[in-house]
Amino acid sequence: MSSEPIHLYGIKNCDTMKKAIHWMAERDIDYVFHDYKKEGVERSKLVEWCKVVGWKSLINTKGTTWKNLSPEQQAITAQGQAVALMMEHTSVIRRPVVEANGQLLIGFDPTMFESFVK
Repeated sequence: MSSEPIHLYGIKNCDTMKKAIHWMAERDIDYVFHDYKKEGVERSKLVEWCKVVGWKSLINTKGTTWKNLSPEQQAITAQGQAVALMMEHTSVIRRPVVEANGQLLIGFDPTMFESFVK
């Protein structure tokens, strides 16, 4: 296990987050949870994530928050617009976002988690 803590970013009451948290608990894996609905996400963190995975990977276009945005808000063409939208509407950020061992994983897939957090 890495000496750096695993950081799990998301929203506590999200079903996907509940699955990820349960998965981590079943394996007794320590992590630091950051609820970006309650705590927000710093612009610098979003920019860093965008550089690693691209802003399109971070936007959840299947969720209710996205569907309730206006067509103008959904018409994102650049990273700056995406970061501003994610700061204003944190629920539009895919979840979980996992930082471990200097790498980033977006979304919950048990197989990917298995290889990522070990």
